[in-house]
Amino acid sequence: MLMNDEYQSINCDDYESLELACQHNYTLKLELRDGEKLEGKANELKFTKGIEYLIIDQAGNALSLRLDHILSFTHPKIGTVVVSLSD
Repeated sequence: MLMNDEYQSINCDDYESLELACQHNYTLKLELRDGEKLEGKANELKFTKGIEYLIIDQAGNALSLRLDHILSFTHPKIGTVVVSLSD
């Protein structure tokens, strides 16, 4: 994972795409900014201590991903979204 502790919000349109994925429990293919690739079912978005997280289910295990660590995510219904950080 990236070691930068300062959270940077993501673009509103990208956030809305993640909200849609959570509402429909889409299984997403994700690529993180450190090059890690993973897949999981989008469950919810959480805001904790000033940081936003995507909670995904990977084979019954909940995994929290900081939104600013996500480089891109893909699902057939929403396409590939390259996550932009807010200015």
